Amino acid sequence: MLRWGGAGLAPGLRAVRSAWLRGPRGLPLALVRSAGVPGARDRRVPAPGTQRGRALSLSAAAVVNSAPRPLQPYLRLMRLDKPIGTWLLYLPCTWSIGLAADPGCFPDWYMLSLFGTGAILMRGAGCTINDMWDRDFDKKVTRTASRPIAAGDISTFQSFVFLGGQLTLALGVLLCLNYYSIAMGAASLLLVVTYPLMKRITFWPQLALGLTFNWGALLGWSAVKGSCDPAVCLPLYFSGVMWTLIYDTIYAHQDKKDDALIGLKSTALLFQENTRQWLSGFGVAMVAALSLAGANSGQTVPYYAAVAAVGAHLAHQIYTVDIHRAEDCWDKFTSNRTVGMLLFLGIVLGNLCKEKTEEAKDAEAVRVGSEQTN
Repeated sequence: MLRWGGAGLAPGLRAVRSAWLRGPRGLPLALVRSAGVPGARDRRVPAPGTQRGRALSLSAAAVVNSAPRPLQPYLRLMRLDKPIGTWLLYLPCTWSIGLAADPGCFPDWYMLSLFGTGAILMRGAGCTINDMWDRDFDKKVTRTASRPIAAGDISTFQSFVFLGGQLTLALGVLLCLNYYSIAMGAASLLLVVTYPLMKRITFWPQLALGLTFNWGALLGWSAVKGSCDPAVCLPLYFSGVMWTLIYDTIYAHQDKKDDALIGLKSTALLFQENTRQWLSGFGVAMVAALSLAGANSGQTVPYYAAVAAVGAHLAHQIYTVDIHRAEDCWDKFTSNRTVGMLLFLGIVLGNLCKEKTEEAKDAEAVRVGSEQTN
């Protein structure tokens, strides 16, 4: 029985072996390889220098790379392929909007979406202005030489036109706010335009960036309340400035060698090996200012727990960053999105733990009644 099965199995094995040795389209494998017909192995390992097929990805860089080719330089000019800057501009706005929410209520989602749109546009406008000012310097720095204006992908005139379009759209967003906030938002333009020049004249351009990037800590509150409460907004704004000094000093360590060669200044060059001590001071000041803002706005336990988590995260960044390794500086810099989101979560949860005011209860009753009527 076994002998018969073995004898009958041999032809089958030869047939299977013959089939395995055949490539696609029924051709023998040797002929497939000599003729260059792509087989399974060929598809898995493309030849060096050839472009792989596009894989499905939802990352910002992949979205920019999949956009129409003429549009890609403008999207890169806005830094849409590197959204961390937009997050760092947007998050102080969310803190302010969250703190301004009525006790026991979620933040105003309309305001959050409006400020999110504004952050994308104003960050893009700020990057365009920065690259226009720095186009000659960017060509001399390895990390920035490929930026669209420095690389010649976009002309100066084209960047002017594009900047006008971004500012026009941003104005449309600003006009959705109250008059107080419109005036305050317009006042920030001076900071936006002059910040890129600071690295030429002072070792503290990161301070100028902090004053610019955290303007939303003032604007968010006024957009909800109609005006700023200095007792809350000023400590919040100050804490944001301290935060920017931390993350942008770490960021500046990536370019310190090139900056020194071409004559640009930064806190990274100023602090050098004392960076950790300076950043520790900024971190303590940030946590203290956040605590003051929370006390002045009647925040609850979840808020202070979030502030403690922010302090721990900052301490980890400061005491583990390798300022002489650009890759580690970038990783620590981008991790600051987590810092901002931790604080926003703490603000929301802390606000929900507050007891609702009579006005908030009445407004909710009116809303529920109208929904039932409809």
